[in-house]
Amino acid sequence: MVIASVVPIAAAGQGLDDAFARLAQPEGEGWRIAESDILREWSRSGSPAMDLLLQRGEAALDMGDIPSAIGHLTALTDHAPDFAAGFQTRAAAYATAGQFGPALADLRRTLELEPRHFAALTQLGAMLEEMGDDARALAAYRASLAIHPHQQEAIDGQARLEHKRIGTDI
Repeated sequence: MVIASVVPIAAAGQGLDDAFARLAQPEGEGWRIAESDILREWSRSGSPAMDLLLQRGEAALDMGDIPSAIGHLTALTDHAPDFAAGFQTRAAAYATAGQFGPALADLRRTLELEPRHFAALTQLGAMLEEMGDDARALAAYRASLAIHPHQQEAIDGQARLEHKRIGTDI
């Protein structure tokens, strides 16, 4: 008799390293599955209560209720200080509120916890670009694309900034 169970990919033998290797493949569509595996793994804190705070924060952010999103996500980061997704999501809420200082601090913490967090790098690029720091924004987009070369937002950001740079150099 075979008993099926749900096992996080890190424990299932594939591991995040394998998923990141598949994500970086330039051809085929396997990267889509790898991206989904990585995002799913990143969304798991190991605690149902913390996962619920993340879900509530994301839902509030999606509904445009930024104060509630920040509240839920601050509770999450206070209780789960090693959970990168909490910091990355709160950074998005802070950025939406125009609070770039706290957003940058949260992205810094996200990348300390998970240096391969391509979504945080792309988010950093977009925020730096909005702040007018094109050189650092371009570096963030490039770093993100080195990990996940299929992200349209990072591809577009890199192309936009490279075009802008070339346009001003002539």
